[in-house]
Amino acid sequence: MADPRSYRPATGDIPVNPGVYRFRDEVGRVIYVGKAKVLRSRLNSYFANPAGLTPKTHAMVHTAVSVEWTVVGSELEALQLEYTWIKEYNPRFNIVFRDDKSYPYLAVTMGEKYPRAQVMRGDKRKDTKYFGPFYPAKAIRETLDTLLRVFPVRSCSAGVFKRAESSGRPCLLGYIDKCAAPCVGRISPEDHKQLAADLCQFMGGEGTRFIKEIEAKMADAVSKLEYEQAARHRDDIAALRRVFERNAVVLAENTEADIFAVHEDELEAAVQVFHVRNGRIRGQRGWVVEKVEDSTPAEFIEHLLTQVYGEAAGDDRIPREVLVPVLPENTEQVAAWLHERRGSAVSLRVPQRGDKATLAETVRENAEQSLRLHKSRRAGDLTTRSASLQELQDSLGLPTPLLRIECYDASHTQGTNVVASMVVFEDGLPKKSDYRKFAITGDAARDDTASMYDVISRRFRNYLAEMADTVPMVSGEIDIADASERLPARKFAYPPSLVIVDGGPPQVAAASRALADLGIDDIYVVGLAKRLEELWLPDDEFPVILPRASHALYMVQRIRDEAHRFAITFHRQKRSASMTTSLLDTINGLGPAKREALRKHFGSMKKMRAASVEELTAVPGIGPVLAATVHEALAAAGTGAPAVNMTTGEVLD
Repeated sequence: MADPRSYRPATGDIPVNPGVYRFRDEVGRVIYVGKAKVLRSRLNSYFANPAGLTPKTHAMVHTAVSVEWTVVGSELEALQLEYTWIKEYNPRFNIVFRDDKSYPYLAVTMGEKYPRAQVMRGDKRKDTKYFGPFYPAKAIRETLDTLLRVFPVRSCSAGVFKRAESSGRPCLLGYIDKCAAPCVGRISPEDHKQLAADLCQFMGGEGTRFIKEIEAKMADAVSKLEYEQAARHRDDIAALRRVFERNAVVLAENTEADIFAVHEDELEAAVQVFHVRNGRIRGQRGWVVEKVEDSTPAEFIEHLLTQVYGEAAGDDRIPREVLVPVLPENTEQVAAWLHERRGSAVSLRVPQRGDKATLAETVRENAEQSLRLHKSRRAGDLTTRSASLQELQDSLGLPTPLLRIECYDASHTQGTNVVASMVVFEDGLPKKSDYRKFAITGDAARDDTASMYDVISRRFRNYLAEMADTVPMVSGEIDIADASERLPARKFAYPPSLVIVDGGPPQVAAASRALADLGIDDIYVVGLAKRLEELWLPDDEFPVILPRASHALYMVQRIRDEAHRFAITFHRQKRSASMTTSLLDTINGLGPAKREALRKHFGSMKKMRAASVEELTAVPGIGPVLAATVHEALAAAGTGAPAVNMTTGEVLD
């Protein structure tokens, strides 16, 4: 793990211009791309106090071995360059929104001589127009089949097209008039391309125009007594209306908007977007991403918009309105970038009231349901959990099934308020009733390895003590009166199959030494290092590397992050309690109600110190004796050094 001080650039060397920066690891890979309005301020924030960084940023700066930057002319240029580099390098510490391959699109290959309409999944292709995504896939297949009646565009593969072309006979769709049969020359390339363009315009929201045109043709056929042709036009209108009315009108007919919503927890975020065209929901997309990057909601939305619209261009892909739950910090630059890509103005805003706000709430509910479904599929599916546990057991070479896993993590602020957490997972699911907190003081708080040794020792010392006090279980009938004695409450007596510690070889060695000192040799220990998410076994020179997409890695990451969350929560509680104590708390006889009465009466410690005994007595509940005690304590404290808030450095009254 690299020391950020070893590659920190001199402050004077970093420009104060806007720009984009890249962190690289020891083999030269770009692991993070960011942009800044002032490069010097942003980069210095990574190096000023690495110990105070959030866990994922801390992991990033300790994985990197160098940082480089590029100065640009404006924040808009920085936004564009950041997107380009994220797309090019795919950095592991950046949030990347990848389209779910399960979402099908209606695609029209306008770049070909004879455009083809088809249902397509996966990566986008050049010169191809996409509509959707649609869910389920059956819906778009039925839609395409219906549209081919009115817009008989080629829908066959290249192989089928070539065979028909060489044989001079069209395929079945050509015989039933669901293809214009360009393969045998029934339609010219130009007319076929116009037919494909009409299909794209209809899918783009111009359905009313086409329906009116066919209605006019039907009326003309009736006036000429061409009833068979009129009946065909009637059926075409019915087909278009079935497609056009499949999506209910939700907003005014001239509304073109993309409505985004986000629902997140500590580890992941779910994003949903509804594509509204001509007042109708034409498509829906969703992503669930791991929060590998520490970002504010405004920064998250900025990353989302740049990646969603980065490959889109033109008013057929970017709507007039983009509605988001929170505005990005540099709203003007993002709106200008969208304007540039669309070719006309784009309104970027948060819906506050009315139908759009109501629909935005519906999108948010979809995002919440999406994240819940994702979590339940990965953590609640018994088959997935069993496979994850089996994969982890096989990867570590352990002889026993991992029925119970305990994970430990320590948390502190520059060595103060040191705490640790123990979380328990049984059968791959958290068992929160067995979670434990540890406060660490004295020599055990000097560093992470000492803290880990102390925590493991205390936990398993209790385990040995409770096991010694437990009545041996013997098969047979027992009296109900003896049940409570035979089954005492045991907080630590159930041993884990595996102990995971947050850290690398030093933390693993400390935990193993603690178990060895207690004479325990049948509990296995492994460490999960944040740098490359590698697993370290005791006395092994090389770590175990799990595949990035493996369910086992996801499980150990989830367990480790849960331990970290639990430790951070306890640490913050302890730190808050230590920072809210005051001189009044040390005065005997002054309870919470009387302390609050004093604060409310005087308003500040400065005024309280200046008050006489008589003025203190005027406070309800403060008698002469207690007033004299308070006066003496405040006077004695006033002669000492001023009180200082250790977080902000502010001198307190």
